[in-house]
Amino acid sequence: MLSTRINARLSGPLAAFVERMVGITGLYETPSEYVRDLIRRDMEQREARLDLSSIMTGYRDLAAGAIIPSSGDFHKDMKTMAKKEADGWQ
Repeated sequence: MLSTRINARLSGPLAAFVERMVGITGLYETPSEYVRDLIRRDMEQREARLDLSSIMTGYRDLAAGAIIPSSGDFHKDMKTMAKKEADGWQ
């Protein structure tokens, strides 16, 4: 697994906040652990937004009638959808 070192300089309120989050009274043992957790949470939130966006696109297509019954053949269905899109879903 590839490992990358990231150095960040924090000052003022950011540094004070990280100090409160780390150590005996904090939620994390090290600043690195805290940063890794922040990155993981950001990844999860972005993936969840992508999933929600895909679901909403499906609902909009359904509401607009931009759907076809599946034939069970992916390639055939894609050709049918391309034709429907070219015809404006009429």
